[in-house]
Amino acid sequence: MNTVQLRVATVADAQELLNIYAPYVENTAISFEYEAPTVEEFARRIAEVLEQFPYLAAVHDGTIVGYAYAHPYGVRKAYSWAVELSVYVKKDCRSLGVGRKLYETMEALLKAQNITNLYALVAGVDVEDEYLTHDSLKFHHAMGYEQVGKLHQAGYKFGRWYDMITVEKIIADHPAKQPDVVCFGDLDDMLLEKLGVAR
Repeated sequence: MNTVQLRVATVADAQELLNIYAPYVENTAISFEYEAPTVEEFARRIAEVLEQFPYLAAVHDGTIVGYAYAHPYGVRKAYSWAVELSVYVKKDCRSLGVGRKLYETMEALLKAQNITNLYALVAGVDVEDEYLTHDSLKFHHAMGYEQVGKLHQAGYKFGRWYDMITVEKIIADHPAKQPDVVCFGDLDDMLLEKLGVAR
């Protein structure tokens, strides 16, 4: 675990991150995309996230082995303190605890941004198949997320129907006067250093 280092991702990482993501699109129902995005599109997505929220890369032996990012849960202003998290880990690196380290660090950063609610959308299926297991849901439950909703047979991929499950984790109180969300770029570098995140 100590051999996995975290740093802020950049658009220059697009190809390496896409190499991790593409198999999830092409071989699983974890992503509901049918085709992997281009490198240019992936770089655009990274840049868009970093305008407001963390986008972290996990590095092991000089190679990116996983990544996580946050983005707005809803477009309306009142949703500003709620974000959706996504995490992807290279298939042969899941035993390194990469996902847990990424999520724990993301939670600390988002709490510093005054975010209160974390959500994740997890594909679900009653009976595991070759495209989807219960591993993602188990991971989120282990990280303290609770299921708060389910869209039944909402996604069609590989000729099969899959559910979409919403899980939630509350990481801060909800005061009557909620402070504004702090932009990720405005967080103190000392906080990132304390969390072991390199810029």
